[in-house]
Amino acid sequence: MQLELLSNEIEINRYLKEIGVDGRGIGILASKASTHIIYIRELHVGAANVLKQDALSIGADLAVPRGTVLAVTPQVDCILIATTKQLQILGKKELSQPFGLKELAKKLQDILRVKKPSNVEVMGVINANDDSFFPDSRFNGSRAVDAIEMMIENRADIIDIGGVSSAPNSSSVDKHEEFQRVKPILDVIKTQRLYERVKFSIDSYEPEVISGALESGFKIVNDITGLQNDEVCRLCASYDATAVIMHMQGTPLSMHDEFKHEHILSDVYSFFQQRIAKADSFAIKDIVLDVGIGFSKTLENNLRLIKHLGHFLSLEKPLLIGTSRKSMIDKISPSSPSNRLSGTLALHLEAVKNGASILRVHDVYEHVQALKIKNALDGV
Repeated sequence: MQLELLSNEIEINRYLKEIGVDGRGIGILASKASTHIIYIRELHVGAANVLKQDALSIGADLAVPRGTVLAVTPQVDCILIATTKQLQILGKKELSQPFGLKELAKKLQDILRVKKPSNVEVMGVINANDDSFFPDSRFNGSRAVDAIEMMIENRADIIDIGGVSSAPNSSSVDKHEEFQRVKPILDVIKTQRLYERVKFSIDSYEPEVISGALESGFKIVNDITGLQNDEVCRLCASYDATAVIMHMQGTPLSMHDEFKHEHILSDVYSFFQQRIAKADSFAIKDIVLDVGIGFSKTLENNLRLIKHLGHFLSLEKPLLIGTSRKSMIDKISPSSPSNRLSGTLALHLEAVKNGASILRVHDVYEHVQALKIKNALDGV
């Protein structure tokens, strides 16, 4: 007899089939193989006591503060630990319970419907300006076209083009100057029909610039203000463009100030809910969510968002992550932007593991290769 300790991140269904488990048994056993850890904030103390007993009765558990059984405080924070099978049971059982547990049950059912993406796209970055924080991403004129061709050759799925830097202390640029910076690139993309070879995204929140890009064959609007401007919403809807909604607190001028986020996951989630509702009101069909790494957030905020990216999958929208060569890497391992590729890959692979669908990167070839290696590992 031999024992093999398997990784908890294996595709369990594949292994169950390998040893000959019947079809119905595979589903039952697979639901017992994954564990969910759910942080529940401000739960009614009566609900906590009921949920604790119900969880224990099926082999799950609820971590609660001291004094919960005596109802010392009216509300408590808890951590639920349960397998998929146990969540299925609780999701039904709590529907008939008091103290707001019916609402909790529905949220547990939402979690069970979440599926991580099977495909990840690489979005290459081209900056048509002279002050981007990473000099190697700056291109204009014919050099920009050469960079586009290289990214296509390196198997980029999307190319994101912008004319204004969002780096800290970058100069403000009026909308006319921004448009003049990107117009030569837009013209080439349109005349050479490059949009037939790769998807293009415009990194802007100015309607004039966005309109010019959409007229040139762009299909994605990457808006760091998260559809704050109604005119941007109307453009996305009229051109049937995908809208990337990024979370940012404050304004473009203050976006690099570190704002206080007491509960960063909940804060970003609520923001997305509001902006998705706005997008829906304008009949925008396709939405991508970007948690805004580095925008109005501390290092701990950024790391927490990447680690718990799966929290946002219940919104049922693709998730974009962009940590490419950002200063958060320097805060962990002091380095210049030119020496942050390895840190970028580490962060992006963690984001993919946790549910990212799109990686916004400066280094297309290296990310495509890293994803191929990851896919090979996932397949064994």
